[in-house]
This record gives sequence, structure tokens and C-alpha cells, in this order.
Amino acid sequence: MNNYSAFFTNGWEHIVDINAYDHLLFVMTLCAAFKLTQWKQVLIIITAFTIGHSVTLILSSLDIIPTNPTIIELLIPFTIMITAIANIVNYDKRAKFSDAKFKYLIALIFGLIHGLAFASNFKFMLFGDDIITPLFLFNVGIEVGQLFIVFLFMIALWLYTKVIKGEHLKWNIFISGAGFGIAATIFLNVLNG
Repeated sequence: MNNYSAFFTNGWEHIVDINAYDHLLFVMTLCAAFKLTQWKQVLIIITAFTIGHSVTLILSSLDIIPTNPTIIELLIPFTIMITAIANIVNYDKRAKFSDAKFKYLIALIFGLIHGLAFASNFKFMLFGDDIITPLFLFNVGIEVGQLFIVFLFMIALWLYTKVIKGEHLKWNIFISGAGFGIAATIFLNVLNG
């Protein structure tokens, strides 16, 4: 891979590839509790997630922090399960932890964990002494992929709430429940090796 554009492409593919469904699942579960009118909050929470995973992607790529693939493989589905539970428990605006700032903080922290998974993929591709440009392009590819997934997700939400006239609470419960179930299966599979 002597072409820098390959780093962007690999970042993009790391998100939109169906085989990377754990990251797709996290992004969709993260967005499930938000209504169409809250699109600004969706962008903020995705940005918080981005900042988190960018930090650990950089630190891990520079060998400043170590990565343990087995622990990361357990933590990724765990973050999805916690997010799904929070979506349902905190759906009511009066709930103790429904505050947007709390959600952004959680997205940032979980982004740190997901960045470690991205780092293993990035390190595999890395060559030469120039790390800044490839790292930047890989991260931009991840972000464009995430925004694409969020865009498709919001179109599906629009169709559900505006065309089918479905209730957002049911949408949230379905997406969060599916996210929890799939993540729990991944978690158990990793535990059972």
C-alpha cells in the first residue's frame, strides 16, 4: 500500500463493512434514543465518540498505550450493551442520567475503547516513518463512514416516524434491544473463545 488514499479507504471500510458490524451496531445503538429533531445532538454525540477513538487510535499507533485484543474484543460488545440499557432506562427526560452532557461523556469514554480496536487494524497497514498522514486519512475514512451510517440511520428513522407513523419509543426499544441482543451474543462468543 504505497498510496495514501488506501488509508482513507481502509478507514471507511472498517466502518461500513458488514463484517465490522460491531462498530455499525454501536453507532446505531448510540443514535437510537435520539429523535429526528435532535439531529444536532446526534452530530455532537458522534463527534464525542470520534474524539475518544481518535485519541486512543493515535496513542496506540504511537505505542504510547498497549492494546490487548482479547480485552478489547470483550469491551466493544460491553459498550454496546451498556448503551442499549441506557437508551431504554434513560428515555424519560426526568431520568437521572438522561442529561445530554452525560451521554456525550459516555460516548467519549466508549470512543476511547473503540479506538483501540481501530488501532489494531491501522497498525497492520502502517509502513515507513510517516505516521501522521496515514493516521489522519484513516481517521477521516472512519468518520466519513460513521456519518454515512448515521445518515442512512436517520433516513430509516424518518421513514419509520413520518411515513409509517411509528412511535419513537418503539423504535428506540427495538434498536436498543436488537443492539443489546447481538452484542450479548458477541460477548458470549468471545468469552467462550
